[in-house]
Amino acid sequence: MLDHNDEEYKELDEDNTENSTEELNDDSSQDSTEELNKDSTEENEEELDADLEEEFDEEGEEDEGEDLPFAKAEVVRLMKRNLDKDKMIRERVKVEMNKFLGEVLERVCEQLNDYPYTTIEYEMLKESIYPYTNIKRINEEKFRILKHLEAIKADCDALTMDVKKSLKLKDIDDESDEIF
Repeated sequence: MLDHNDEEYKELDEDNTENSTEELNDDSSQDSTEELNKDSTEENEEELDADLEEEFDEEGEEDEGEDLPFAKAEVVRLMKRNLDKDKMIRERVKVEMNKFLGEVLERVCEQLNDYPYTTIEYEMLKESIYPYTNIKRINEEKFRILKHLEAIKADCDALTMDVKKSLKLKDIDDESDEIF
């Protein structure tokens, strides 16, 4: 009887062991699958969060790290006011325009510093900003001067030819005459 019970006990024990192993395998496979899915989801979320943070940091660094001289929004507002409605402005253009305006301000201030007075008067400012406010007129004047110089050059060329023709001492070819 004891042998019979031992055998039944062993069979029951083996059945229970197999069932529990299967259950463990099923549970562990489900758990591990769930854990893997959960881990990969968490990793994906972390990667997305990291990417978003990097993008935010890069944008924030541009705003904060570049130390722009003026508020970017104000510069963009002024640009849009003077551009056509259909124009779009890239970020780099906004930043570079801001820097350019800061450089112009620095140059004007350097010129204002050249004055020996402690108080800056309006007349000094007008004189310092003249090149920037009258650039169109300055370019027109430059064009006029260049045209006048070209006319003077043409007159000089004509006089040179007249001198060569009228003051020939001998009937020698002009090519051999190296004076002019």
